[in-house]
Parts: sequence; C-alpha cells; structure tokens
Amino acid sequence: MHDVAPRQQDAPVPPPGAGVSFVMPVLNEERYLRAAVDSVLQQEVDGEAELILALGPSTDATDAIAQRLSADDPRVRVIRNPAADIPVGLNLAIAASRFPTIVRVDAHSALEPGYVRQAMTTLARERAANVGGVMRAEGRTPFQRAVARAYNSRVGLGGGAYHSGGTAGPAESAYLGVLRRSVLDEVGLFDETIRRGEDWELNLRIRRAGYRVWFDPALAVAYWPRERWSSLVRQFRSTGTWRGELVRRYGRRNSLRFFAPPALVTLVALGLVTAVLQLTGIVHGVASVVASVLYLPLAAYAALVVVYAASAQAGPGVRERAWALLVLPSMHLSWGVGFLIGVARGARENIDTSRLRRNTPLP
Repeated sequence: MHDVAPRQQDAPVPPPGAGVSFVMPVLNEERYLRAAVDSVLQQEVDGEAELILALGPSTDATDAIAQRLSADDPRVRVIRNPAADIPVGLNLAIAASRFPTIVRVDAHSALEPGYVRQAMTTLARERAANVGGVMRAEGRTPFQRAVARAYNSRVGLGGGAYHSGGTAGPAESAYLGVLRRSVLDEVGLFDETIRRGEDWELNLRIRRAGYRVWFDPALAVAYWPRERWSSLVRQFRSTGTWRGELVRRYGRRNSLRFFAPPALVTLVALGLVTAVLQLTGIVHGVASVVASVLYLPLAAYAALVVVYAASAQAGPGVRERAWALLVLPSMHLSWGVGFLIGVARGARENIDTSRLRRNTPLP
C-alpha cells in the first residue's frame, strides 16, 4: 500500500525573545568538551539561553570539566544519562529544557559564529520544523585531517548535502538540527531503540506529519572525527549496522547512496572467492576469463582511491595523502560490513564503542 502524502503545514514560530535551549549528550570528551561549550555560549540568542549537558558514564576527566563549566556559567546545566546512549541523553536534555527552540549540539563539534542567529532566521522564514547545515570536518593530526577530508569529499561519504554542501531547500534529514519544541511534542522525541541514525528517523516522522525539514548551507558546524584508525573502523561499522536496521524497518525510504558500501563489500568477497577458485584450478579456461570480470569494478574502485589520495583534495601533505589510501577503504568497507550485518540480523544490542577506552567495560 502506498503512503498517502501528508498535508503540508507550517511549524509555529515562537514570539521574539522566547529563548533557546541547547542540548548536548556527552561521553568521554575531555579533549573537545570545552571548545564545544564555548562555541554555544558565544552564540547570539534573542532572549534567554540554556545549555543542558547530558553526561554519560565517562571514564576520563569529562565530568569534572562539565562541572567546572556549569559552575562558571549559570546557563550551563548538568544532568545524568546513565544509559550513555545518544537518543536517551537527548531526550533527557529536551525534557529538562525550558524554551521553545531546541538546538542539538555534538560534544565533538563546535558551532560556527552566527549559527543560531542564521538558523532562527531560516526557521521563521521557511516555517520549518527543523533546519540543519553543513558538517565541516577538521583535523588536528595527519590521520584526523585525512579522515576529515574524506568526510568533506563526495568520494568519502557519498555526497550528502550536509557533508559536501549544496543549495538550500527541503531535506531528508538535518545534521544536528535546530528544532521547534512544539513539533517534537507532537511527533515524539528521539526513538530510544535506535542508537545510531536516530536523527534520520526523527526527521522521517517530522516529514510524515507534514512539516518541513530544511537544509541551509549558510549554517556550518566544525566536527572533529575519530583520532585513531581502530576507533574509526568501530564507529563506521556501528553506523553501518544501524543503517541496516533502519533499512529493515523503513525499506525504500532510505537513500540509494546507502547501498554503495555493502555493494563494494559484496564485490570484494566475490573477488576473493573467485581468486581462490582460480588459483586452485577449480575454475579455469573460459570460465576463469568470464569470472575475471568481477575484478573490473574492484580495479576501478582501487584506481579511484589512488587518484583521490594523489589529489589535492586528500590534503596538502604527504602524510595526509598516505593516510587517505587507508582511510577511504576503511570507512567504506567497515560501514558496508556493518550494513550487511544490520540487514541480516538487525542491530540488536550493537553499541558504538569508538569513544570508549579499550580497557574500560561497556556501561
């Protein structure tokens, strides 16, 4: 049965000076939390503002930093998120908030100056329920810079508008997002059964209710990717697994670009099997020649990675370009493997462990 197109409706616009609530889930962010909070407190807001930090069970100095930030500025409030999950922390923070506009902030990011002022203008002009902009990934080390450039590249993450930019207009989802609380009250908060991709699912419900989700390229957020290869792989495998779960739940509503990494993983697996069969002589002659066709898309992908790594797009330094040879396949293959696992058996209890220390038990 086909979905019936929802009746389009405008999101309500709060009166001037109604205030803004920033919500930020936090876990093991001792190196980034202060910069993230400072970027929030420096925003120009029409009316009052508050920042609610939902603290997960961190194993570093994050909690102490958060408490100092709260003591130094009355706008910063701290609540506990024992579950550690992002959607749970977001919901706890939203429930504790006081103002009619909600600004989601990642503790691994920093809002650009003027972010809230621009977002509020766009929300009011478009009568949208949610507006988001561009994630501008940045790095501090050669590896992290290589990852950041891959994030910002169409080759890296498939050309989604919030990674590579584009024109303003209606969107499928929004990075982080500035949301109208009244719409959240109507459609519900974040689905706590979804640990990754919770923003996409929420925006699906917003759009189903007839409200607009808007992309504004004038909005920008600095984001720092994972700093280690192992953390990057675990993050992307978890993200892919949850996207597979979302495909199980919502099928064709998922963009086609999500199916490219699992297709690559499938080709790699078939290529390895074919190579073994050829080397052992099980497949030979004309059959071997025909089977070798499988190598063509893999060779094209390898060439794409090499060309990207050799280009200025991968970075100005030799070390960044060298890391790019590992970063791109790692992102694509780990995400693709996770996706296939998620589609086959669901995400179940999958947890993104990329921000947990290896010697620390899961919460």
